[in-house]
Amino acid sequence: MFGKKMVADMISRSAENEQDRRSFLKAAGVAGLGTVGAVALSGTATQSAFAADPTPEEISDSAILNFALNLEYLEAQFYSYAYFGKGLDDNLLTGSGTQGTVTGGKKVKFKSDYIKDYAEEIAGDEISHVAFLRKALDGQQVSMPDIDLKASFTAAARAADLISSKQTFDPFANENNFMLAAFIFEDVGVTAYKGAAPLISNKTYLEAAAGILAVEAYHAGIIRSALYRRELWTETRKISNLRDAVDGSSDDDQKIRVDKTANIVPTDENGLAYSRDAGDVLNIVYLTPEKVTEGGFFPSGVNGTINSSNDNTP
Repeated sequence: MFGKKMVADMISRSAENEQDRRSFLKAAGVAGLGTVGAVALSGTATQSAFAADPTPEEISDSAILNFALNLEYLEAQFYSYAYFGKGLDDNLLTGSGTQGTVTGGKKVKFKSDYIKDYAEEIAGDEISHVAFLRKALDGQQVSMPDIDLKASFTAAARAADLISSKQTFDPFANENNFMLAAFIFEDVGVTAYKGAAPLISNKTYLEAAAGILAVEAYHAGIIRSALYRRELWTETRKISNLRDAVDGSSDDDQKIRVDKTANIVPTDENGLAYSRDAGDVLNIVYLTPEKVTEGGFFPSGVNGTINSSNDNTP
């Protein structure tokens, strides 16, 4: 068992030192996340469809859109519960694969009008994304898988050293918790859509994905700006470093404040947004550097052919 301080030290150094990053990956996968029941460390995993040399079947447009739909289910349910106090309508949950349920979720008692307004707008957009992708898939859509909005956030918060190993993290308890929880998703959504764009062959689908990418980028900017305004720099740094550690050796995640300067828009040296392949995206939402097909926010895995995270362990 690795102690909280050791894991926290690994996270804080992970963006600076490659050896520390790889050490953290090993520690987090075995002890930092797995021991709280958020991750399954065994099972047969299929090849990620965004990985090198995928087969044509694995990167079909419908497979990519269904992968995106799984992520939209997660975001839509999170924001819907936070603002409306309830989940998606039943007619937005059906499709192929095992239909799941949502664990956790409740209405946030917003105190600031601007945060409440942000939550309302983003909730509406994410629900629309679910409806749009389901319509675009025209009967080929996957159903909503099991989604965990309770234990998963506690697992992530403990691994990032936001809370102690004996504490729990409720993303719906207050505005700050809500925004920190949203921060986990928003940057990931942007990088996921950008990573998928080159693989979409149908121009109509590509234009649609570009439209969703733009909206997700707006959302990420809103959340990063609100967090910066509240000076939650330390907390977001820890979340960013955790994401950067579990998704592999590349340094493609950025804090909202760098050298005492705002960093609302995370870009590379060319001013471009980063990309993640599907496997690395699943490493984050499954909350593990291991190659698995379930865990974290999706305790039974996602539906569809793209369902395996990458092996980012040493």
